[in-house]
Amino acid sequence: MRIGMMVGSDKERSRADRLAGVLADGKAAESAGFRSFWFPQVPGYLDAMTAMALLGASTTDIEIGTAVVPIQTRHPLILAQQALTTNTACAGRFSLGLGLSHEWIINGQLGLDYQRPVHVLRDYLDVLDAAFAGPGQVDVDNDSFRVHSPVDVADAAPAVLLAALGPAMLRLAGERADGTVLWMADERAIAEHVAPRLSDAAHAAGRARPRIVAGVPVALCHPRDVDAARGYAGEVLGHAHFSPNYVALLEHGDAEDVGDTMAAGDESAVLARLRSYRDAGVTDLAARIIPLGEDAEQRRRSWQRTAEFLASVVPQF
Repeated sequence: MRIGMMVGSDKERSRADRLAGVLADGKAAESAGFRSFWFPQVPGYLDAMTAMALLGASTTDIEIGTAVVPIQTRHPLILAQQALTTNTACAGRFSLGLGLSHEWIINGQLGLDYQRPVHVLRDYLDVLDAAFAGPGQVDVDNDSFRVHSPVDVADAAPAVLLAALGPAMLRLAGERADGTVLWMADERAIAEHVAPRLSDAAHAAGRARPRIVAGVPVALCHPRDVDAARGYAGEVLGHAHFSPNYVALLEHGDAEDVGDTMAAGDESAVLARLRSYRDAGVTDLAARIIPLGEDAEQRRRSWQRTAEFLASVVPQF
């Protein structure tokens, strides 16, 4: 299992410092030996692919990925152009994580259609596949898109990972993508629900073993603070009940909310939880550090301690 880092919106940084902060985080992750760096498309925050293109130009070895970009906000050919450009900036180290987001964001916040999202994604991948096949003409006519346009950006395309939570999405990720990016999935959900469906679909389609990238909150703390850390993670990261897609995923495991998926406690407890994710079938663990403390300085030190510990165990996996 490869251990990487995942970061999100950081409201403790000033707006003027947020982009520079993400780039600094990514460069620090590479220097510390993390295998990958993942950044989500958060509503109203930094544009993920723009930030990752800049990070790619200032790093040399670390994999850089989005976890994830919703498809409804970008036409597939335009997204393909941006992803190909980003992959070029990353010297071929970019992985494009795509997802369907949630109805309360796509329809409620943006006023866009959220009908038959899996069907639309299948059509979306038709366009991406054609655009990623290499420079040339893209001709796709399906239920959702009519595209007849040239693409001449780059020879190499990024890997594609889908945020796949339910059976239909897992089948699609296995058949058409390089794997999945998960959030709010515990070990039992991965071992019994995600991994078998994903692997079976990939095998049936004649594809290579799919990747399972699991976003997991992590906090190094005293054992007495574990319950508080799990509760705080839910407040910071958003509770599952806001998104029916996550509620359905949680039903396949033992976790009831995002805090229950957390690797929290002292060094031995965190290491044991990381190993349990590996044993469940996770190929790539994206650690989302949750800093703890009463003020910004305490949280900074908490974040640093957790990051240093995670970096120290990377070679063990």
